[in-house]
Amino acid sequence: MTQDSSELQAVNLTTRQEKLLATARTSHAHRAADTVYGSRDTVLRQTMLALLAGSHLAEHDSPPEATLHVLTGRVRLTGQNRTWELEPGDLIAIPPERHAVTALEDSVFLLTVIRAVPEATESTAA
Repeated sequence: MTQDSSELQAVNLTTRQEKLLATARTSHAHRAADTVYGSRDTVLRQTMLALLAGSHLAEHDSPPEATLHVLTGRVRLTGQNRTWELEPGDLIAIPPERHAVTALEDSVFLLTVIRAVPEATESTAA
């Protein structure tokens, strides 16, 4: 969901998280995700994820920069030899290392990712 300035509109995160939890409850993987802002082609992307208690995102590589903001429930973020237990309202920078996320209870969080900006070449820098 990329928006130009002529189509900007507010997104109600409370309504969206309720729908996402409902989707996760019917999913075989016990999770669901929805892009709130951005796309594969934008530098900034925000994705809302719902994980049911006990489900997880397996260990994976970290993007260049990212934050995790817990909206509801409790999650555990695990990095290399360290762990953070997060609750509603907590915001944390994702460590620049392989990491995993586990839902300690039914949870929804907002993942904000800034992807690497392509380096300017001489032809585009001018």
